[in-house]
Amino acid sequence: MTTTEMAPEEGVRRRDWIHIAAVSTAAVGGAGAIIPLASQMGPSADVLAASTTRVDVSGLSEGQTLKAVFRGQPLFVKKMTGAEIEAAKADDGAAMPDPQTLADRTNPTNESILITLGVCTHLGCVPLGAADGESKGDFNGYFCPCHGSHYDVAGRIRKGPAPKNLVVPEFTINGDIIQVG
Repeated sequence: MTTTEMAPEEGVRRRDWIHIAAVSTAAVGGAGAIIPLASQMGPSADVLAASTTRVDVSGLSEGQTLKAVFRGQPLFVKKMTGAEIEAAKADDGAAMPDPQTLADRTNPTNESILITLGVCTHLGCVPLGAADGESKGDFNGYFCPCHGSHYDVAGRIRKGPAPKNLVVPEFTINGDIIQVG
C-alpha cells in the first residue's frame, strides 16, 4: 500500500456522526411540533363533561316522568306503571310508521324505565306529556304541539308528521343511577 492510498476507516466517521445528529434533531423538533397540534384537536374538557348525564331515579314514582338535560337536549326518564307496560306491549304489533316493540326501547333488566330524548323527530320541538297536566295526545304518551305528532306511552310515533319514534339514547342502569351516553 502506498502512502497516497489510505485504508478504509473502521467505525463511525465524522460525516456519519453529523448526519445522525441532524436527523435526530429534526425528528425531535418534528415531534415537538406535532404533539401539541394533535392534542389540541381532541375534545375540550367541557365537551367531555357534557358527553354523559347521570340521573338519580330513586325518588321517581310509577307513572312519573323526570326531565333532565343530555348534550343540550331535553331528556325524559319515565317510570311506567304496570298498566302502561301492558298497554305498550299490546300495541307492539300495531301498524306504526316506525315499528318497534317495548323491549326494543327499554332495558331488559328494568322494562319499567323508558328513557327518550324529548325532541320531536319532525322538526325538533319539545313534546308535551312529561309533566302533570300536559296533553298526552291520542295515545296517552306525548304530544308535539308544533305540528300535531302523537306518540304512545313508549315514545313510538302513532299519528302525525313525525317520521320516527322518540330517540332512545345509549344508557346503563346501575341501581337507582342511570348514566346516559
